[in-house]
Amino acid sequence: MAPAEYERIIHRGVPLAGEWGVRVLHAAGGTARLELPFAERLLRPGNTVSGPAIMGLADVAMWAALLSLTEGRDESLTASMNIAFLRPCGPGPIIAEARIIKGSGRSLFGEVVITRAGEADKPCVHVTTGWVRPERPA
Repeated sequence: MAPAEYERIIHRGVPLAGEWGVRVLHAAGGTARLELPFAERLLRPGNTVSGPAIMGLADVAMWAALLSLTEGRDESLTASMNIAFLRPCGPGPIIAEARIIKGSGRSLFGEVVITRAGEADKPCVHVTTGWVRPERPA
């Protein structure tokens, strides 16, 4: 699937991501790269992207990575998220690089690294996240 198709699925499934202008730059093979563009309404005091916006970006980035393994059909749910803020992201745009660590079975695990655009070698945020696939009714 093309990035625009993943973006359409994400914006439909998480309308807030659409309101924020989240862009899918790449999604394939259990990885995804998303951008959160600059938006003044996403800033906190100190002229940096707010924690809630960063956490939202990390969550949809991991979903994009999961969608890349399931041809765009994934009903997994976030079960946990552990986030370490390493340095301020600044006002944006910011980039989330997600990768699936364990993508089979009922429990899924992944990692997201968030950086300022153009500074891929300087992480601002590190996220580990667990997801669960809902059980199908018998």
